[in-house]
Amino acid sequence: MSARRETSAIEAAFRAAGVTGRLHAVDLDGGREVAFGADEPVVLASVFKVPLLVAFHRAAAAGRIDPAGRVRLRPGDRVPGPTGTSVLLDDVEMSLRDLTCLMITVSDNTAADAVLARVGVDAVNAAAAELGLPGTRIVGTARDLHDSLLADSGAADYTELWTKLGEPGVLDGLSALDPARSGRSTPREMTRLLSMIWRDEAAPAAECAAMRRLFSLQVWPHRLASGFPYDDVLVSGKTGTLPTLRNEIGVVEYPDGTRYALAVFTRSPHPTAVHPKADAAIGTAARLAVHHLRTQNPSSSGPSS
Repeated sequence: MSARRETSAIEAAFRAAGVTGRLHAVDLDGGREVAFGADEPVVLASVFKVPLLVAFHRAAAAGRIDPAGRVRLRPGDRVPGPTGTSVLLDDVEMSLRDLTCLMITVSDNTAADAVLARVGVDAVNAAAAELGLPGTRIVGTARDLHDSLLADSGAADYTELWTKLGEPGVLDGLSALDPARSGRSTPREMTRLLSMIWRDEAAPAAECAAMRRLFSLQVWPHRLASGFPYDDVLVSGKTGTLPTLRNEIGVVEYPDGTRYALAVFTRSPHPTAVHPKADAAIGTAARLAVHHLRTQNPSSSGPSS
């Protein structure tokens, strides 16, 4: 199948789900790629936790951060979010590296902000620049992001926010959904970052191995992993979600040793809290892209080859 025909199929998958999408997929070792809007700026949402994780491990390797350092999270430190320490009621104490585990595997916002407080926004952006990712930038904490949703919408809380999202002009006024004003990157830069993690180039080898372990433990099966329902195919990733936005970046590894970095970013015209078709479209688009890359590589074998 030609690359043009493949991108048409990917566009059709997004359209069938009622979303617009941007995608980049690359063979980590062969260099072949599939690109669909791959260089357009996109909002990271919780995918910002990936460049944060990289900056954390680079700082740890340089001796600027003790990954075993203890952090106490009190109830007043909680950042809105449905997972991890964000939903707990009592004091929690754990190491920084365990907080990175929670921020990747279950997208814990409170854990992410505790790590970011130690690393620093400037250090995350400096690491992205050093790694050759000029379009990747974070602008604040998870708390900043969520506070902006309330401030921009005029909502008093998140229940009211979802009510207001259907009002004329409210969605367009949310800075969190604007890549010019929110944490941002491009699909191509995100696959480049993943490629550097998987090739031990983003940080020393031991640090990259630690990062890969966390991505492999992510609990969400409904987006990227849904496109690869095979017991012998490993899918590692990190999701991102905001009103109208559903994203995931990750790496798919086949038993024949081939590896593919993927970044899929979608946007719906409607602020639907539950959108299974949009979630599944991420897996479908990723599967189509990987299928194309594998059919261009005669040495590939196994599922979806």
